[in-house]
Order: sequence, then C-alpha cells, then structure tokens
Amino acid sequence: MPGSSRGSGAPQQELRFCRSADGARIAYARHGSGPPLVIATCWLSHLQHDWQSPVWRHFLADLGEFATIIRYDERGHGLSDWDVRDFGLEARIADLEAVVDDAGLDRFALMAMSQGGPPSISYAARHPGRVSRLLFYGSYAAAFRDPTPEALELDAAFEALIKVGWARPDSVFRRVFTSMMIPGATEEQMTWLDELQRVSTSAENALGARRQRKRANVVDLLPGLDFPTLVLHSRDDRMNDFEDSRHLASAIAGARLVVLESANHIVLGDEPAWQVFRDEVRTFLSPDRQATPAPSAIDAAAVLSPRELDVLRLAAEGQDNAAIAEALTLSVRTVERHLHNTYAKLGIQGKAARAAAVARLLSRA
Repeated sequence: MPGSSRGSGAPQQELRFCRSADGARIAYARHGSGPPLVIATCWLSHLQHDWQSPVWRHFLADLGEFATIIRYDERGHGLSDWDVRDFGLEARIADLEAVVDDAGLDRFALMAMSQGGPPSISYAARHPGRVSRLLFYGSYAAAFRDPTPEALELDAAFEALIKVGWARPDSVFRRVFTSMMIPGATEEQMTWLDELQRVSTSAENALGARRQRKRANVVDLLPGLDFPTLVLHSRDDRMNDFEDSRHLASAIAGARLVVLESANHIVLGDEPAWQVFRDEVRTFLSPDRQATPAPSAIDAAAVLSPRELDVLRLAAEGQDNAAIAEALTLSVRTVERHLHNTYAKLGIQGKAARAAAVARLLSRA
C-alpha cells in the first residue's frame, strides 16, 4: 500500500505495507538518498509519529542526508498490525525478511537498534550475500546473557509497571522507562517519549513482546559473522548495559567499538555524542556510497530482478499497469511495487520516472 507522509517540516517519506510469513501486516517507510540502510528498529516506534519527535527527528533527518533509510514498525507496534500473538525471534526474523524483499533490496547495510540485535544477527547469518555491513546501536546478542538475581528482580518490577500503568492517561508509570532511556532529556523530550509509549503499542503487546525478547539469544552466531561491523553504545546507558556492546565487538571478528559519551539510550541531537555517532556512521557507510554508480551509469538489466525487467519491458511496449498485471498474472498493486523498486534502483524519481526507466532499458537493448 504505497503512500507518503509529511510531519511538521519533515522530509517526505514513503509508507508501505507488506505481509510477514504468518500474514501479519508490517509497516515500513523509506526516505533519504544514498546507499540503502535498513534499520531493525527500536521497539518504541511509530513511523508517522516519530517525524514530529524532539527525540527521534534528528536521527531520521541526519541519516537521511547520506543514506536511503528503510525502517519499520515491529509487529504489534506503530502502524504494523497490533492483533498478533507471536513475538518470538523467528517471527521477527520473518518480518525483517518481508520488509527487505518487499522493498526490493538486493544488498544493503543493516543497523540493529536496541533489541533489534538478535533478528539482525540471525538475518545476516542466513543471508550473508545481501548484507554489505553491520551496525549495532545500543544493542546486544542476548538481552539476558547471564542475568543476576538483581536484574531478574528489576525485570519483574518492570513487567508490573507495564501491567499497571502503560495504558493510563497520565504518564506517571511510563515516566520510569522514559527516565531510564533519556535521563539527560528536557521535559519536552521526556513528555514526548511518555506519550510515544502509549500510542506505539498496547500494554498487552508491550508485555508480550518484552517476554519474548528476553528469550532471544544468538550469541553462538557471532563468531560466524564476516562483515565490516561498527558497534556504537552510550557509556552510561541505563536501558542496555554497555557491556553488551563490548561483548558484540569482541565476539565479531574485526568489529570496531565506538564509545558514545552519554547516559542516554537514545542519543539526543544537541549532545556532542550525536555528532560522533553521525560522523562515524557516515564514514562507515562511505564504501557503500562509492560502490553505488551514478544514476546515469546504471545498467537496468544489471541491477533489476527478472520480474522487474518483465514489468519494465511491458511498460516499454506502452502497456499501462492494468495490462501489465493481466499479462503477468499479478495484481496492479504488485506491478506498482515492482515499478517503484525499479525507480529506486535506477536512482530516478518524479513524474518522468517511468519514461526515464524505459529509456534506460532501451539504451542497453
């Protein structure tokens, strides 16, 4: 389901929906320009709401300046289906696979944010040819690798808070999580994150997802990963311990750890640590930018899938989307998606994109 959304002064993003293996509808968005960067997102996300955020806006806007960002709302959260029961690791891996396939990405950088570590690590291990490089941001391979009695007691208290206070109109209980995530924030930023928790998911989903995330453990996969890897983590993060990233960086061959001098789990835009984060990510992705040819130099036949070429060839014959759909036994929506992916791969956009894509194909005939 294609669409677009603009927040207050927000760059345009394209909103789409795909189906995961079990039929759950997953919402994802694309914005920015440059090599693709898929973000296995933070569980507190809402694809539209985040653009108005004094906590997240800088993250989206700044990264979009040098990469094409593909991010999604996890199942049970944001614009994705809330009526789900399976929050297990396999379901989350399938969600990531569905987003990548629907977006038409052949090769991309993958960033695991927070609890996005286990599904990202699993995806990279299963599809090594599609991942160009790995990034971790305040993340881990196992949420409860070796929990202490104190950690287990604290987790039980968090579950009780979710049950009692998540859906309440006031933010007294949700402020506990907010204070741990962004202790250095202003009241405006904290109030926004309080509200994000309420609008991003239900108490039932928050609890169910949390319980399943605690069971995910992919530590054994780390030594087999062979990708350029960048690990970023706030030194005094109160949500995910800095030791989790030390473990990632030491277990993945050649990984580099960057310490962010912050206590915020979500580094804020006015912190010096954010400039470090942005510059490190830009530099780390630069080989992907250099490997992406200029739009005018891209050979359509070389970068498009067989099905995308079939659609484009029929478009070159002058057939409209309905006729192409009938000829290939596809839905019109699927034809539109293939064309959208074709335009993205060829680096063209706007009203003349179809004509430009056809011209690119015919120039190589």
